[in-house]
Amino acid sequence: MPRNVALLSVLASIVTLTLKFGAFWITGSVGLLSDAIETFVNLTASVAAVIALTIAYRPANQKFTYGHDKAEYFAGGLEGGLILVAAAGIVYSALSRLANPVVLENLAWGIGISVVAGLINLVVARVMLRAASHFDSITLEADAKHLMADVWTSVGVIIGIGIIMLRPDWVIIDPLIAIVVALNITRSGFSLIKRSLKGLMDAALPDNEIKIVEQAIRKHAGNYAEYHGLRSRKSGSRRFIDFHLLLPGNKTIKEGHTICCFIERDIENELPNSQVTIHVEPEEDTASWDGDRLGGVNSRDLPGQQECD
Repeated sequence: MPRNVALLSVLASIVTLTLKFGAFWITGSVGLLSDAIETFVNLTASVAAVIALTIAYRPANQKFTYGHDKAEYFAGGLEGGLILVAAAGIVYSALSRLANPVVLENLAWGIGISVVAGLINLVVARVMLRAASHFDSITLEADAKHLMADVWTSVGVIIGIGIIMLRPDWVIIDPLIAIVVALNITRSGFSLIKRSLKGLMDAALPDNEIKIVEQAIRKHAGNYAEYHGLRSRKSGSRRFIDFHLLLPGNKTIKEGHTICCFIERDIENELPNSQVTIHVEPEEDTASWDGDRLGGVNSRDLPGQQECD
């Protein structure tokens, strides 16, 4: 279950948080402090992810008839926001250190601890990315990207500390590396917020998935079959697709139902966790059309729908 994978992230964040604050304590490096701050944000985000996934996988009920999947988008947006907060905290700490440089100590120990913490995050992040792909979960993906951002932070900090070990007079490298890392991870934050907002606003499925719907219609209803009112959205890992399909009026209810079943089957095989709703209309009835057939115009591309008589 996705929730169990998210719990792994919580455990990893607790372990790495302890290691990184220890590394900061023995070295005094603002780079390591920024790394520890980001890990603290990771821990908060991981707890939020566990809560969101617990809610998202609750079954539908009379109050939430479409289920609770959208809880995942709140977690994804929260994680994106927390990444930006972490980046701001890192920049603030780095600017303070630029104004007041200090001599760093026990750098070899700091590097060793950071390497261990970074490897832990790397392994957990890769596990979570695979799980996110398997479960099609934006929450797990967000949490994994958050951990990967933490890994890159650790890499940047380790490089900076390594340079300072070779050239102790270059202590200014420490806060500069922290600022560069902060600017880099902001991209992940904005990306997660954007995806979460699109999900909450019921953005349509991407073109390649809409193409799968069209292919299923052509395969079972005929190459010249018409349809309109195609709508799609994604809620967590579930997809919702509905459209009006025009069939010859002389087909029986059973024949129309069979065609729809085959279309739904093909769509659901290609797009897991899809819920497809098809409204069948007689193609001879003008009320079944929401646009003009002339000039090869496909009525699905035209706005508005007319009610059946």
